Amino acid sequence: MELSPEDAKLVTLARASRARVGAAEGAAVRDLDGRTYAASTVRLESLQIEALDLAVAMAVCSGAKGLEGAAVITESGSPSTSSVRDLGGPGISVFVADPSGVVGSVRES
Repeated sequence: MELSPEDAKLVTLARASRARVGAAEGAAVRDLDGRTYAASTVRLESLQIEALDLAVAMAVCSGAKGLEGAAVITESGSPSTSSVRDLGGPGISVFVADPSGVVGSVRES
């Protein structure tokens, strides 16, 4: 699948975030101003949060008013895109890729 340079950057950032801490998933989102936010899955005894949800939360905390795109690196099926829809509205492309960065599907928020 051919990605635009901006979408390929999201996949790269998501892969790096996942690899940095050896997390189950990595994710990245791009806001309406072109700023990007990357995160990985958090699994602590008292806190569990999915990578995509954390990336969206980071965008919200930085003042983002909406999203243009998102990417998730995962080995396990189909991640929830509800947080992307909450901030970006319906129809935002979420690229789902394997750990090597190969995009296997594109989901809409």
